[in-house]
Amino acid sequence: MILSRFSGTLLLFPGKRGLATVAPHVSSRKAKAEGSIAAIFTSLTDENHVALPDRFAELKRDLWNEGLVQSWKEVLGELESEVEHIAARGAEIIPKVSYRDIKSGLSKADIDTIKRVGTVIVQGGVPQEEALAWKQSIVDYAANNKDLVKGFPSDNIQVYEIYNSVSQIKARTHPNIVDTQRFLLSLWNTSDPTSEISLQTPISYFDRLRIRLPGDAKFTLGPHIDGGSVERWEDVGLRSVFGKILQGGSSWKSHNPFDASPRIGAKQDMYHTSNACSIFRAWQGWTSLSSTGPGEGTLRVFPNLSLATAYLILRPFFRPRHASSTSLKADDWVLDVESSTFPGSSIGKTQELNEKTHPHLQLARTMTSVPKVEPGDQVYWHCDVIHAVEGKHGGKGDSSVLYIPTVPLTIGNASYLRDQRINFLAGLPAPDFPGGEGETRFMGRGTPDDVLSEEGRRMLGLEIFEADAGKGLGEEFVRKINEVLI
Repeated sequence: MILSRFSGTLLLFPGKRGLATVAPHVSSRKAKAEGSIAAIFTSLTDENHVALPDRFAELKRDLWNEGLVQSWKEVLGELESEVEHIAARGAEIIPKVSYRDIKSGLSKADIDTIKRVGTVIVQGGVPQEEALAWKQSIVDYAANNKDLVKGFPSDNIQVYEIYNSVSQIKARTHPNIVDTQRFLLSLWNTSDPTSEISLQTPISYFDRLRIRLPGDAKFTLGPHIDGGSVERWEDVGLRSVFGKILQGGSSWKSHNPFDASPRIGAKQDMYHTSNACSIFRAWQGWTSLSSTGPGEGTLRVFPNLSLATAYLILRPFFRPRHASSTSLKADDWVLDVESSTFPGSSIGKTQELNEKTHPHLQLARTMTSVPKVEPGDQVYWHCDVIHAVEGKHGGKGDSSVLYIPTVPLTIGNASYLRDQRINFLAGLPAPDFPGGEGETRFMGRGTPDDVLSEEGRRMLGLEIFEADAGKGLGEEFVRKINEVLI
């Protein structure tokens, strides 16, 4: 179907042009500042976290209740044993499944493990030769446009400000990757049956790529969580995601990190920051373009989703009894609702963590490098998982990935999809990322013609959606989605 307008009336009729030729060509979003991935990480710029305004002390007092003391003690008690468990098991704690097993169906035990850890490696989704061809195509694309390519660090790029290459378009719409994303969305649920979302319909969120070379030590991302920083407490909608934790007592144990309902309207980017994700992204992820293992510049995670989340949300309300104390015992920590401090949080930055700001996590012992992956393997981590990138690439080959997350269809996400499509057609960076001219002058960038499937075209906002109750696509929901896309 394609769309047109005649005398103010919306008309649908068969055709091959799709939304690309008839929808508006001006994004509704203000472009973000030009730059690179470094803009949102103090660990890449050696900045200090700037003190938060006094209103954040008032926010803490508004959120405080006496039951949080019990929550804090319980969480610290469980962390003590969990840290030892993680340190003892290391990388073997991270689940690995094959794409073939996903297609045939995983056991409840496998699914429970994935949800508890919050991270999963999917092996064999894309043939190795296909993944390696994608990488070579990107290398050629960058070489053909070498005077225009930008990235971090600027003098020896490891993370490229490239969003619209042919390889990225093909990977984002690859049927096996889409199948994997559909499975990952199936692990989520909605507590509110009226939630306007389809957890059976993944859409594309354009992100950049990494080709990290042996010896690199500049692309060092410390432990962090994307999808907001102070917003977790400041935004009423995002705060409601963690409502059970903030209730106090033992309610934190009832927190469901896979409940999509409260996330649909949450504001993760209140400050219009470059590199800050503004939509509901259920899983972050990458598809490997190389053989990469521990010590070779790979991903690291804290492999316990719910416990780490509870600790993170409670942490601002407590401080050491003595500023110089290094004790992790609950009795040596006291209430802090007078300061505006939210450890590791800054306005306009991602949520960062380290041994000083979040000592009970013992990140030096618990941040776990994912096991070795091969070209075509996929790695996904829940949007609340603490993750990092190894400080140095000590391997002999490149450590290369395409960042391809898993995003469900919602009305808000469709609005972003519309503007992302507009930028794609123009060769501009995706709306959440650093602005500037992007790839507008690049030779050989991707186009809608590189998307071969109808589902792929919908994922990129190039076609309207059609009602399908079996996929959570009711007629009224689809009508709203299509109106937004136009």
